Amino acid sequence: MKQIIDDGECQTYNAAIRRYVEDYSDRTNGECISEIYQYLKRNYQNEYYYKNTLLNKLLLGVHSPKTTTALTEVPVGNSKADFILINGKAVVYEIKTALDNFERLDGQLSDYYKAFSRVVLVTSENNLEEAQKRLDDTPVGICILTSRGTLSMRKEPVEYTGELDKSIMFKILRKEEYEHILQDYFGELPQVSQFEYFRACKAKFESIQVDEAYTLFIKEIKKRSKIEIEFYKHVPYELKFLIYFSELKKRDYTKLYNFLNA
Repeated sequence: MKQIIDDGECQTYNAAIRRYVEDYSDRTNGECISEIYQYLKRNYQNEYYYKNTLLNKLLLGVHSPKTTTALTEVPVGNSKADFILINGKAVVYEIKTALDNFERLDGQLSDYYKAFSRVVLVTSENNLEEAQKRLDDTPVGICILTSRGTLSMRKEPVEYTGELDKSIMFKILRKEEYEHILQDYFGELPQVSQFEYFRACKAKFESIQVDEAYTLFIKEIKKRSKIEIEFYKHVPYELKFLIYFSELKKRDYTKLYNFLNA
């Protein structure tokens, strides 16, 4: 999509259209993308399909981009959080499609609880029995993405703060974010050499009580979302996730809409 927006065309896109869309010469690019997405829904519910459904149904359906922030691929310990939704609270959604197995799940969940207090496993109907067997006695929620493309919460997540780790939270924060937290909380930043600065900031953050540190951490990363909300409204359903994380400028949206209508 970035290449399409920048250059007006993309060979990978053209190849996909020729392969998956019949009579594509009579259709707009928007119609072709919609047809490819329907193919995903029917035949290949991959990670993008899951992420796009979560964003559409939860961020745009239940909440609002004005009050809620979505994050993706956030490194947490040795794992990467697939999808995080933050409004008053933060929830990590770990995706296991029908194409995935649960081999790494225990380690991933353990990592997520070091930085977030609520976690939900999102998986297919075929995996429900195994998910329930593994997670029945845990605080992890279970959500099913049905074959119809709807989300069904089978087990609500329970808040769990017992494993929160300030050092892991600090590593997720960007420099300007932890500086903002420390400036607000202590009224100053460490006065040390550049060589010692990171370590001093980390020590300051870790001196805050864990529940306070968690609240400040969530409040700060919630500010990361920066989309042009009025322009974003008109992005088609199929591209909502992709465009949300593309950091498009106003002129890029105009190029995108011209392409979709061509």
